Amino acid sequence: MIPSLAPVAVALDGPNLATITAWAAASGPHVSTMKVGLETYLRDGDSAIIAVRAASGGRDIFLDLKLHDIPNTVAGAARSIAHLSPKYLTVHASGGAAMVRAAVGELPDTLVTAVTVLTSLSEDDLASIGLLGPALDAARRLAGLAVGAGARAIVCSPQEVAAVRSEVGSGIVLITPGVRPAGADLGDQSRVATPEQALADGADILVIGRPITAAADVAAAATVIAASLRPLR
Repeated sequence: MIPSLAPVAVALDGPNLATITAWAAASGPHVSTMKVGLETYLRDGDSAIIAVRAASGGRDIFLDLKLHDIPNTVAGAARSIAHLSPKYLTVHASGGAAMVRAAVGELPDTLVTAVTVLTSLSEDDLASIGLLGPALDAARRLAGLAVGAGARAIVCSPQEVAAVRSEVGSGIVLITPGVRPAGADLGDQSRVATPEQALADGADILVIGRPITAAADVAAAATVIAASLRPLR
């Protein structure tokens, strides 16, 4: 990461390739990472990665596909995107250790990133789907499993990041979605914190989408958020 850039992954889920490319160009001078998720990748494919990388000035690519299938299928999926050289690729830790290892084996130069508990899920949601909680315990448990299987990065909510850091140690990249500046709309997120709090608790990269991409001036919003984080780095 370039030292002057904020440790932020801008979530580029938008209506078309032209829009997300414009967002990447506007925010790229201020942040370290561009996150391309399912909506964009399923619609635009490899073109999205190529366009975002170019428009953002070569920022790290976080390919957020959240793979979750049998190990053989996940290995094939990971192999199919290896030519894109993403810095990060997400898989669901709940897919199990063998599945995580399958992705790691295909992508030695990518940080396979295990998603613990989605930030949209509340404690009641966890109970309804049968995931042994509370969320803090589930996130720690899944993070430990994934790192043991070779994952080099973890996605967890900012409310669990301190506990997960204690679980996995200092060598693992912790990525936190559910980050909202004070007073911002929570959208569909349930377990959130401010960017400042998430970094103070041990996060390495903050996933921020709508507070930047829904702003009237995307570049200005990215600038403000980056400036607010600078004293904490």
